[in-house]
Amino acid sequence: MFIIALPVKSPSVLCRNDKRADREVVRAMSLGVREHVVDSSRADILRAAATCFMERGYASTSIDDVARSLGATKGRIYHHFPSKADLFAEVFRAGMDMNYQAVEPYRHLPGPALPRWRKMAMVHVLQMIDTKPFQRAVWIGVEMHLRGATTPAQREVFNELLEYRSTYGKLFRETLLQGREEGVFRFEDMSIANQLMFMTLNSPIFWYSPRVGETRSDIEVIARQVVDFAQGGLRGTQENPT
Repeated sequence: MFIIALPVKSPSVLCRNDKRADREVVRAMSLGVREHVVDSSRADILRAAATCFMERGYASTSIDDVARSLGATKGRIYHHFPSKADLFAEVFRAGMDMNYQAVEPYRHLPGPALPRWRKMAMVHVLQMIDTKPFQRAVWIGVEMHLRGATTPAQREVFNELLEYRSTYGKLFRETLLQGREEGVFRFEDMSIANQLMFMTLNSPIFWYSPRVGETRSDIEVIARQVVDFAQGGLRGTQENPT
């Protein structure tokens, strides 16, 4: 067993009136790490499998593909995971674990809703970029479930995974409701607002690709633009449509 130290990705300056607070968050988080105690072989398998699922999809990915990407035998995979379905479920779960841990330090911050929401949204978007293979696997799992492309045995596991994902979405609701009470957000239906917000915040898993020479600051600029766009949608409009 050993400890995998995953850098905690931090938000850049988010709002002109919140620069000082955000700089403090960036500085504090840059000194910290999220630690997972994971068997090294198992962790390598999960990373390789996430990339294979992202590139090939679930149906077209085999245990052989994962083994080849690792330069290992199938036996190494089967030592940890009895089947491809078990491996995929663990990749899905790992992706959601990463999201929970990234958001947790911010969701109970005191004060107005908007600065808290922006920090939560920023670390979420950075997760979509930094752990894209895992997050794409989560999305693939959701699509499989919606299409009914799972076996009866898999459905029970998928139901649990999707409930885990749904609970994560609810972490943002309290802040959204507070923001609506404070007048910084304007929406009627919480479920619709939450879904549309996440469609925007999750979007980098579909279009983001690293660029040559790209720096961490460049990535944070991209993430901030996504957050700005989502915030604009939550602010809505006070005018009634005609």
